Amino acid sequence: MPRTPIGRWLWSAPVPMLEAGLRQGRDEMNGEREKAGLPPLERFHGGTSDRLAMVATYPQLEYPRKWPAHVHVTGPMEFETAFEDVELPEGDEPLVLVAPSTAQDPECRLVRVALEALADEPVRVLATTNGHMPPEGIEVPANARLYGWLSYSQAMAAADLVVCHGGHGTVARALGAGVPVLCCPAVGDMAENGARVGWAGVGLALPWRLLGRGSLRLAVRRILEDRSFTAAAREIAAWGETNDGSANGADLVEAFGFGAA
Repeated sequence: MPRTPIGRWLWSAPVPMLEAGLRQGRDEMNGEREKAGLPPLERFHGGTSDRLAMVATYPQLEYPRKWPAHVHVTGPMEFETAFEDVELPEGDEPLVLVAPSTAQDPECRLVRVALEALADEPVRVLATTNGHMPPEGIEVPANARLYGWLSYSQAMAAADLVVCHGGHGTVARALGAGVPVLCCPAVGDMAENGARVGWAGVGLALPWRLLGRGSLRLAVRRILEDRSFTAAAREIAAWGETNDGSANGADLVEAFGFGAA
């Protein structure tokens, strides 16, 4: 959130350009609605229902606000492709999971920097390229294991810290396991997710432009040494244990379908 007049101006200056894009999107959508015999919509974001909208995240990551009556924060709605367990690094040191985006960073910069930064730290490192196959090999130190793919259900249950780009799915799954997060945002919503992680006290954000061995090492040390990050993450995990996002969403859809919403 902006904290100064200059910050507020920087947020508000692009609004006319943003609204021009929203108007274009609305006009194009209304053109398709006309073909289907549907009346035009005047509001923006017409692809989002004004009768039932579900925000599939943790409420602890949402800034305080007054939600419209038709909007419900359900908790994450997660899914995972089944995959066999992998071998974890041996030892009792804290386990750092490096879980990059499946869509960004094809050269695996985050993985490379993390492995180099933590090679001599008193930690174990479990890393995955998440399907990326960079042309240059990645050197793996003695305290680490690197895989092309792995199961987050296995890895995050054993981890003490998750280092990622900050995609919502990875952040939500880590917090669901009660594990703090270090976000290194690349594009899109990742910077906002990183900001919310810091705001909620469940981790830190390290800007992509500042990502380096020294900066990542210091951030990892801070999160592992300050147990408040883990405590906050575990509070979110405890909330999630009694608030299944998919079940909450199903209940809302059924109630809406039967006219109770």
